[in-house]
Amino acid sequence: MDELDRKILACLQEDATLPVATIAERVGLSTSPCWRRIQLLEEAGIIRKRVTLLDSQKINVGVTVFVTVKTSSHDHEWLEKFARGVAAIPEVMEFYRMSGDVDYLLRIVVPDIAAYDNVYKRLIKVARLSDVSSSFAMEEIKYTTALPLHWA
Repeated sequence: MDELDRKILACLQEDATLPVATIAERVGLSTSPCWRRIQLLEEAGIIRKRVTLLDSQKINVGVTVFVTVKTSSHDHEWLEKFARGVAAIPEVMEFYRMSGDVDYLLRIVVPDIAAYDNVYKRLIKVARLSDVSSSFAMEEIKYTTALPLHWA
């Protein structure tokens, strides 16, 4: 990946609906080579997919909950069961296995606390958990889906 690829990716992260001709103009290429580079970035899996970002407030899922999970089970079978169960909960937006004192971290979006309680009840049915702790985000200060490209 070179500087032109990084510039193309920056354009696409800002607005994936930009016409190739516009991206090409912004990065200093003609349309055909720009389109070929985009195709190569897709084939390499660098561009995983193109999506539309929605306003969570306007679609009534404006409450963000960060949930930490601890477990005393650390075998592969348990993890597979837990991962499948969590993946089936649509309100879970992100799901990570962690190092340190917490085993898993989830980011959940819901309309209100009652809706979170419903998600919580589904979550604890998935697998045996030692501790589940929830923190409600009071204010979103920074949110981006754009990855930093200077390391690429």
